Amino acid sequence: MRLSEPDSSGEAGIDIAAQPPGKRLQNILLLSGGEKALTALALLIAVFRYQPSPFCILDEVDAPLDEANVGRFNKMLAEMCAQTQFIVVTHNRKTMEMGSVMYGVTMQEPGVSKLVSVKWEDAASAAAPKAASNAA
Repeated sequence: MRLSEPDSSGEAGIDIAAQPPGKRLQNILLLSGGEKALTALALLIAVFRYQPSPFCILDEVDAPLDEANVGRFNKMLAEMCAQTQFIVVTHNRKTMEMGSVMYGVTMQEPGVSKLVSVKWEDAASAAAPKAASNAA
């Protein structure tokens, strides 16, 4: 991060430059969507590690990431869940599997939306007896 030149009002901005592995140092605006997302997440995580917050809302931050980076993102979330509660808005199946509770909206009939919530611990405990009785 660098302080940019002041504009006519006398206020300076902040330029963010990033250097992903194997690339040269460049302005964040010149990076791909996935590289921008990873750079933003790295900055956010650095701030959270310095000064943790009780909760954080992330909206579709994993959308531009490839499968390998989604895995890294999910691993980082799992590590940070001890000190921060994350609310993640996502369409990524792997990220949804990381949560303890999932909320969603479904439309079983045209024009009629229904809210759905699933607690993974409750769903797993309810499925265990059914699986045992089916095996017997």
